[in-house]
Amino acid sequence: MARKQRTPRWLEAARRRGPEAPVGPGADWLARALGRAGVLPRAEAEQAIRDGRVEVDGRVEHEPFAPVGEGTRVRVDGVEHALTRQARGLMFHKPAGPVVHGSDPEGVGTVFERLRAVLPPELQGFEWYAVGRLDRDTTGLLLFTNDERLVRHATAPETHLPKRYVARVEGQPTEAELARLREGLTLEDGPTRPAEAVLRAPDVVELTLTEGRHHQVKRMLEAVGHPVLTLHREAVGRVVLDVAEGAFRELTEAEVSGGLGFTATDVDLTD
Repeated sequence: MARKQRTPRWLEAARRRGPEAPVGPGADWLARALGRAGVLPRAEAEQAIRDGRVEVDGRVEHEPFAPVGEGTRVRVDGVEHALTRQARGLMFHKPAGPVVHGSDPEGVGTVFERLRAVLPPELQGFEWYAVGRLDRDTTGLLLFTNDERLVRHATAPETHLPKRYVARVEGQPTEAELARLREGLTLEDGPTRPAEAVLRAPDVVELTLTEGRHHQVKRMLEAVGHPVLTLHREAVGRVVLDVAEGAFRELTEAEVSGGLGFTATDVDLTD
């Protein structure tokens, strides 16, 4: 029997409001719009809405999934805020240890906690989403954005956004083994796309991939006989890591659009 598809909560909220509810280009739902615009992170926005601290077009709104549009007037604690939708990005130099998850059962901490600890007040109100993942022991470039569309773009298989890694490995890879990486090889989940592979030192491989499977760098290097000892990501697209470990900086508009190839389109409310 076919599985019944659940109606998104934003759509249920819009239907309850009838034909006056904002739809189409520029439409969004309230809690996400507040996080995207840098007013309050989503969890705080949802709590503020349920506590009656948020007004929409002059009326107190208690539904976090209430639809809003570009012309919607929103006040939080009596202060009006513009629901701007500009896609913003951050680069963060991830140290070894924290995980790219909402919580860490081992108690080391998450990258979200590390990032928020160094953000200035003007960036604390955004909901920051990690663009892809890095393993706990992998260091280097991790991108964040306030716009889930950028996450989808950068992580979509069809985007083929290049990601450059530097791995210190066991042994000394030969040219024949590097050639196997360049040509693509077959892993347990299928053949890989061709990669760029060069030696930086006898036991250090620079590997550039245009796909992002689970543990792919580690699995590819192990497949040619050289397990990874340490792994560091230097670049995503044309955005190159240039801050110290544990530090961040905001990406320029040119890095978001040109470096990552992202052009914002209409908000997709089906999330």
